[in-house]
Amino acid sequence: MKYAYTILYVADVEKTLAFYNTAFGFQKKFMTPEHDYGELVSGETTIAFAANELGQSNFKNGFEKLDLNKKPNGIEMAFTTKHIEDDFARAIKAGAIQYEPIIEKPWGQKVGYLRDINGFLIEICTPIKN
Repeated sequence: MKYAYTILYVADVEKTLAFYNTAFGFQKKFMTPEHDYGELVSGETTIAFAANELGQSNFKNGFEKLDLNKKPNGIEMAFTTKHIEDDFARAIKAGAIQYEPIIEKPWGQKVGYLRDINGFLIEICTPIKN
């Protein structure tokens, strides 16, 4: 067994891929001709986005769509960087919303939280020092 994908359901796949490129520097890896599914070049595990409509067809029991006017779901994606202040500010300039400011944890790691343009939680953090 190998963890291969995280697939997030969004209103606009193409707009979301563009946001992740501008905010975090991830390049587009793949997009369906229908623009209802796309992937980012994100390392060993692929970050992918699928249209809410595709999710409705996949899940006969439905699913809860994110809403920026409500609290985020209890799940996050975490991106590490050595330039946390600059990358945090770049993401906000690209349209992310600060959820929690950058703080330093007792073990020396800096961590801040954003919400992307769809409402997903994003942790921006420095690598943990071993």
